[in-house]
Amino acid sequence: MAVSLGEEIMLLSLDDTTGAAKGESAARWGVAAGMLLELVMAGRVTVKSGRVEVFDPTPTGDPLLDGRLDRLVRWVHGASSSRKVVDWLTREHVKGSQDVVDSLCARGLVTEERHRALGLFPVRRYPEADGSVERELRARLAAVVLHGAVPDARTSALVALVHATGMHPQTFPGLPKKELAPRMTEIADGHWAGVSVREAIRNLQAAITTVTVVTVLSVVP
Repeated sequence: MAVSLGEEIMLLSLDDTTGAAKGESAARWGVAAGMLLELVMAGRVTVKSGRVEVFDPTPTGDPLLDGRLDRLVRWVHGASSSRKVVDWLTREHVKGSQDVVDSLCARGLVTEERHRALGLFPVRRYPEADGSVERELRARLAAVVLHGAVPDARTSALVALVHATGMHPQTFPGLPKKELAPRMTEIADGHWAGVSVREAIRNLQAAITTVTVVTVLSVVP
């Protein structure tokens, strides 16, 4: 079963048993960046110089991606100048993450559970229903990051997003970041994709750094 980069990020973040997101904030930024990168790789969007532009509004045939593309087209065309990548990630990271979880539910990979925390506040959890896709995903990441296998373009893109968002603990539980970072940096900086995709990766990495720093500063008293 082929899943998107955003869905892969979400699968890595969700606890298989409880369905709670581990590192939820990082996962949301990663999902938003992953979906945008999918559109770049599909030739629909360009990301350069900190800006995002729609190159081709033609639907991809994937409902999840096409939903993002439609929202992006309307957002970009509603402005008098080009839009910032940071602004798109900020706009999309919550709704985009929910749409991705809904897609995982529809695919039968997770199931939705609803309850109330303290009997008052509605909470949704998404425990694993079919672990086959996540097992393949984690095995693929382990092969390229831990065992030196040559990554394909999609795996390299995913590694770059995981590294940029700091989702090392969710992806490689129990392994210290300092042991993972050199290889992940090597993969993220490699010449595994065309110029436009590599430029998009650099822009997304910078944007993720910006939004995560702002998020941290906003919660510091």
